[in-house]
Amino acid sequence: MSNYTILELFRQEVETNVAILKQCLPVLKTQPFSMNEIEQAIQAAHSLWGTTSIVEMEAAANLVQLIKDCLIAVQKQSITLEIEEIDTLLHASDLLLNMSKAAEGSLDKWMTDHAWDWNTTQKSIANLATREQVTGDREQVTADREQVTDHYVSPVELPAMSGNGDSMMDLFRLEAEAQVTILNNGLLAIENKPQSAQELEALMRAAHSIKGAARIVGLDGVVELAHVMEDCFVAAQGKTIILTPDDVDVLLQGVDLLQSISQLNDAELPGWLGLHQVDFTNIRDDVAAILQPEGKKQKAHTDFDTDARIVNPQTPIPKHQSLVKSPQSPITNHQSPVTTRGVENIANNQDRVVRVSADNLNRIMGLAGESLIEANWLQPFADSMMSLKSRMVEIARSLEQLQESLDQNLYEQEGKEYLAQARHQKQECLDYIGDRLNELELYVRRTASLSDRLYREVINSHMRPFEDGLQSFPRMIRDLARNLNKKVKLEIIGKSTPVDRDILKKLEAPLTHILRNAVDHGIELPEERLSSGKSPEGTIRLEAFHRGGMLAITISDDGKGINREQLRQKIINKNLVTPDMAVQLSDAELIEFLFLPGFSTAQQLTEISGRGVGLDIAKSMAQEVGGTVRATSQAGKGTSFHFQLPLTLSVVRTLLVEISDKPYAIPLARIDQIVTLERSEITDVENRQYFTMNNQNIGLIAAHQVLELPAVKQQIGSISIVVISDQNSTYGLVVDKFLGERDLVVRPLDPRLGKVPDISATALLGDGSPILIVDISDIVRSMDAILKGGKLSKVMMQAELETINQRRKILVVDDSITVREMERKLLENRGYQVDTAVNGVEGWNAVRTNQYDLVVSDIDMPRMNGIELVKQIKSNPRLNYLPVIIISYRDREEDRIQGLEAGADYYLTKSSFHDDTLINAVIDLIGQ
Repeated sequence: MSNYTILELFRQEVETNVAILKQCLPVLKTQPFSMNEIEQAIQAAHSLWGTTSIVEMEAAANLVQLIKDCLIAVQKQSITLEIEEIDTLLHASDLLLNMSKAAEGSLDKWMTDHAWDWNTTQKSIANLATREQVTGDREQVTADREQVTDHYVSPVELPAMSGNGDSMMDLFRLEAEAQVTILNNGLLAIENKPQSAQELEALMRAAHSIKGAARIVGLDGVVELAHVMEDCFVAAQGKTIILTPDDVDVLLQGVDLLQSISQLNDAELPGWLGLHQVDFTNIRDDVAAILQPEGKKQKAHTDFDTDARIVNPQTPIPKHQSLVKSPQSPITNHQSPVTTRGVENIANNQDRVVRVSADNLNRIMGLAGESLIEANWLQPFADSMMSLKSRMVEIARSLEQLQESLDQNLYEQEGKEYLAQARHQKQECLDYIGDRLNELELYVRRTASLSDRLYREVINSHMRPFEDGLQSFPRMIRDLARNLNKKVKLEIIGKSTPVDRDILKKLEAPLTHILRNAVDHGIELPEERLSSGKSPEGTIRLEAFHRGGMLAITISDDGKGINREQLRQKIINKNLVTPDMAVQLSDAELIEFLFLPGFSTAQQLTEISGRGVGLDIAKSMAQEVGGTVRATSQAGKGTSFHFQLPLTLSVVRTLLVEISDKPYAIPLARIDQIVTLERSEITDVENRQYFTMNNQNIGLIAAHQVLELPAVKQQIGSISIVVISDQNSTYGLVVDKFLGERDLVVRPLDPRLGKVPDISATALLGDGSPILIVDISDIVRSMDAILKGGKLSKVMMQAELETINQRRKILVVDDSITVREMERKLLENRGYQVDTAVNGVEGWNAVRTNQYDLVVSDIDMPRMNGIELVKQIKSNPRLNYLPVIIISYRDREEDRIQGLEAGADYYLTKSSFHDDTLINAVIDLIGQ
């Protein structure tokens, strides 16, 4: 206690809070139950207790605790203080104040001088505090608890602050989070083994640790709740009580409250505690009722709403008593909380867990990636040295030639000596360069290996065991099963499988939905299972493992499976397919409908399931991270869901492609197939191009058009196509060429850019140059928009691009696809470039936005007929030069006259397709 600053703070704190006690306590002489003064006095006593505990003044802390217990009894109206008893409390306040003034260097002497006064006062207050009536059972439990917990350090002390921004509350949250997990798992285990000494010991220790940690930060409500829970576990250890499933329900409600507090930040905590003060009191009383004899047990209060644990911190705080005083600023030098032996044993056998901030980890990953890139730079340097060596060889060859020349011309001997010396130096230089190259090659290998190992270690630090994301699932399954009167067992396989922490976080929602559906829809009631020859207890198995460089997760149940006929009828009722199509759907195609947004097979909507959003969330999550999810089911045997996800989001395997002379990366997980085709294998219909793969026509769109980049001439030869898809569409994305596969370190785009269309992230190539990673979901949406907008441009080879500007351009307007295609092919075979439109309005829009040499139009069309189109063209000063040919089934003279009067240059019948009449008319108007 040599830290003068701490003692100064201690004295100031004592003076402040003793002043509050001296102000409030006299009021109780005339108003024995003045709640405002009682509350202030309790808060002052609580602050004094925390201060004296921090500076390790045990005697003072014990005295203050007795004062506080006495005041709490008054607040509960369990006792009434007489005037002389209030004077005793005031005298105790004076003792505390005087002790604080003597604490600088003469505490021992002061305590010796005032020992009799101190002990007498403390005993008197202790008698006051124990006047509150306590049941015999509770007294026995408390005695038992004290015998078991004598070896604990109480109150539990939190670690010293390091000045890095952590607070006492931050450390309390960490402690509470760890102990709540022990409580949850222990209570679920104790439900099946109610007298397991090992589990009860761990539960008691966890409750004790939370109680001590909460006392340090001033969470009185948490202290009281944890205290009574600890009493229950001690009583169960002593076999005074046996915890039933109903008792476990009550205790789990208390755990829910504790867990909620561990998830709140400092700003949210006061408001939440104010709103849930009654919940604390009710659940504490319900837990205390477990200690009563069996005949007297009564759960008097409603359940705590576990689905509404965290409220908006802006919610106003009620004016009734608060459960917490704002935690004081941390003071130094305290030891870690007492941990359980079970936890210590586990810690001895496992690697130490270190919490790392996400920002810090991301910076480390960035540095590791740069280190990898720097290592890649050395290889080009080695190549340049090899080039230098080649040049030296050439120099040597030149010197040899010079030697031959000198020999032939018989120059002086001196010149030959110089030449010999140069040759010798040349050889030394070559030897030196060779040695350096060998060393550099070894360095390149060592550095590359080091960088690779460094990066993999950093990636591993970004991984977490699969079980870290499953903490709430056993409890959730247990509660749902009890609510539905079912018996369900959850088996988890592969708990230690490493999973990227970002993926693990994203998995929580889809796994929750699937597990809830399995309990609600999959697992049958016990009597149904028995009648089917199954065990009355259903099993849900959750398994995670690595396979083929991917993370595989399977959720399966042994329930009744999916009723295919019911599902088929549901699809028909929602008008998703026709009855004839529904009959032809395979089992896999049927189950795929379950992943549609808003689709559900539930007969009625419940709080558990039936909204049709769960599997849609699972599908969206899998696609978001570049994975897949599928379902399988066997009638009467159960249903399984299979996730295939990338091992990490930090590194992605990509296909590098070139688009408009620039490299782009496409995640391999989102590519269905890559195809190389000849131009002759592509079919043109209605200005749209497609090819056939696996009996499916796949439309083609140029990547440069999707990304709004300039078109470049493709080399003569094959066309490179990346086949991509979403739930509804499959497209062929035409790129300039394939550059190969590459693992890339994903880097987010600068947030100031916002959402960049069609781009998801960026990365660096081995030479340090940046590359963009495309967003396949965005690409597919952009393709849909291009098709709907009618702005699709053709994929053309180099020869086509060179001649395109020399060809005459014709617009064919006809509402019949057969006629349009016949006219298009007829004209294209003669070397013309042809666009098509399906009606007069589309044709009119086309001639206004494009340059055409000729328009060929039908007459009878929806929205605008051919006569109206011709009139529009001829009445427009900018377009009236444009020649028009009308082709119609109408062969009457009056129809021909009507067309020519409207402004058509030719009026032909559709029989002209069978001879050269149409071609001759076109040549006459615009030439060949």
